[in-house]
Amino acid sequence: MTIRSLPAVGILLVAVAVTAGCGGDDADPSSAAPTASSSSAPAATALPSAPTPSAVPPTASGAATPAAPPAAPPSVAPEGPTQRRPASPPPVVLPQRPTGAPGATQVIIAFKAAGLKVSHPKDRSVDCGPDGLGLGCSELIATDAVTVYVFPDETSASDIAETWGGQSYRRGAVVLNYLEAKTPAADRSRYEKVLNGLG
Repeated sequence: MTIRSLPAVGILLVAVAVTAGCGGDDADPSSAAPTASSSSAPAATALPSAPTPSAVPPTASGAATPAAPPAAPPSVAPEGPTQRRPASPPPVVLPQRPTGAPGATQVIIAFKAAGLKVSHPKDRSVDCGPDGLGLGCSELIATDAVTVYVFPDETSASDIAETWGGQSYRRGAVVLNYLEAKTPAADRSRYEKVLNGLG
């Protein structure tokens, strides 16, 4: 290499160095841009996305516990021993009819034997008690023609007969009631005559 070629070589080296420097600046931004965009892309997508809410509430220590099923309402424990109700109410105890007084069934049989109407007889003695009419009678049989009441004493029978007024007839402890009967007034004396004949 001669001295004349030195300036040309120097110019060439300067041109290569300048070109390399400029080319490096152009290349760096272009090569850095994808890297920056690629590295910043996940950050951009990660920022807007909120954490998925968890169905499990955190505990006091911050650790999540598994979800528990809804609790059933607390059962109230009975206080004291459990009492059972009786399957059926206790039977009603009615007062006894007085000795010598005819029973309601006996009166109905006597009416029938005399040819009087006593259709559809029903023993409703349970109505004498407090759960029924509460009249305090001993026996009660109702028919379509007349209702026969037998009381434990003549005083009770007399009080009821007076309450029913002209719609009843009393003989001792037995009361004939015509309030719900279909017996014509003219025929009532026949029933009363049979009752009087029973003693």
